[in-house]
Amino acid sequence: MSESLDLYDETAAFLGQRGPYFWITFALFNIIYVSTGYSGLYIVFVGATPPHQCYIPEDVNISLEWRKAGIPLETVDGKIQHSKCRRYRLDVLCRLSALNHTPGVEVNLTDLEQEGCIDGWTYSNETFHSTIVTEWNLVCDSAWKVPFTSSTFFIGFLVGSFVSGQLSDRFGRKTVLFGSLAAHFFFIFAHALAPSWRLFCVLFFCVGFANISVYLSAFVLGTETLSRSMRVLFATLGTFLHYCLGYMLLPCVALVLRDWRPLLFALAGFSSVYFPLWWFISESPRWLLSKGRVKEVEAILRDAARWNKCQVPEVLFSQAEVEFRIVAMLRAGNVRGITAMCLLLWMSINMGYFGLSLNTSNLSGNPHLNCFLSALSEVPAYLASSLILKYLPRRVILSACLVVGGSVLLLIQLVPEGKQPLSLALEMMGKLSFTMSFCVVYIYTVELYPTVFRNAGMGMCSSAARIGSITAPYVLYLGSVNKFLPYIVMGSVTIGSCTVNLFLPETLNKQLPETIEQMQTIRGCANAAFSFSNLI
Repeated sequence: MSESLDLYDETAAFLGQRGPYFWITFALFNIIYVSTGYSGLYIVFVGATPPHQCYIPEDVNISLEWRKAGIPLETVDGKIQHSKCRRYRLDVLCRLSALNHTPGVEVNLTDLEQEGCIDGWTYSNETFHSTIVTEWNLVCDSAWKVPFTSSTFFIGFLVGSFVSGQLSDRFGRKTVLFGSLAAHFFFIFAHALAPSWRLFCVLFFCVGFANISVYLSAFVLGTETLSRSMRVLFATLGTFLHYCLGYMLLPCVALVLRDWRPLLFALAGFSSVYFPLWWFISESPRWLLSKGRVKEVEAILRDAARWNKCQVPEVLFSQAEVEFRIVAMLRAGNVRGITAMCLLLWMSINMGYFGLSLNTSNLSGNPHLNCFLSALSEVPAYLASSLILKYLPRRVILSACLVVGGSVLLLIQLVPEGKQPLSLALEMMGKLSFTMSFCVVYIYTVELYPTVFRNAGMGMCSSAARIGSITAPYVLYLGSVNKFLPYIVMGSVTIGSCTVNLFLPETLNKQLPETIEQMQTIRGCANAAFSFSNLI
């Protein structure tokens, strides 16, 4: 492995590690990340299921007593409540009402024949005025459509992660970033106009595709543009903290706009403010250098020098063109091994993170407050990550976060029934651990892959991670069988995955690799087994 500084870092050293150019660039990328926070989880409110029961038409001639008694009682998780999917047969109720029988006195209600909600449902509008569930009756036999809807977003994540990575490595980080921002605005706006559930799902797939494309392209572009000392700050207090700000903005807007269509129109409007940033954000100098576009890199460095008030060396690059070998990345044994381990880590972290995030509307209490607290719990995680990533090995931090997060999820099932605040506190602690894991795995992956396919590597990891996020809504759906089952599944997968992390190489205080040859090797494997010379 090369011991020398990579070509770009060596050339750009005259700019220093801080300065106006880096801080302005840092701020511009952070603004973009606010949009990924509110658009990634609006399904929590748009797809919420309010309390509901079968509708008894107003023109049915029955007494008020029989109208109130028309919904059977059933036991759910030890609690007696009105059925959400059944009612007593209306013709029977009409006959008994006409005979002036009293429900529960002359008539034993448990003996009455029941039927489904053939006239539809009535929904509580105490918390939500309208959602896609109330508009298209996604309850009872159609309840499976709600987790499926969430999954379409993450399927879009999966495809977008892979495709945007390939496009970004081919056409440039900036081009893909702003193309994705335009698509992000358009599809959220179109989403608010969806006339049917099927089209809603198709558009939600597109929103997911655009959302992750923005996230990954901005992350890689920012990482490759900023100095080494600001890279960790960008990956924690920058990207993730501003993602969290967007996340916290979501319940505030949803509290004011309780109808799902106006809520989406408002979120689309927020996304339109990013277009002017095209004229203020430059292309990745590392990507340009990998493509041999040295003159453009020099122009960016000279512009940065003006901002930082630095003296530009007479000769920035001694070679007119810089050539890298970009051969099939998965043909290299070392890359295969590192990628396989990263995939497993990303899958388990995504399952836990999005499982807990999507579950906020199912927790006891106000869903808007729960969502805000869930987002707020991420703030200390980002603050702590920005500090410890400067000093502690990535591998140690990630393993500790995964063990703590998984253990907390397994402990939730031991909390007594009446201790809801304790359950909520444990869930927030698990969310904090998964958030820290997210911080670490993003910057860890960036530091493992070389520039020539860093975006493609990030895209591949993010694509596989969507298997975890796609399954998250269905893991939560297991709660209808047993309310603790989702926590057992997420906790077990998380703890099991941390063993994989022990074999990854450490990247603390290492230069970003530019070529396959500069990549570190898997722990416990001989360097020769995965050396650059073994590439075919």
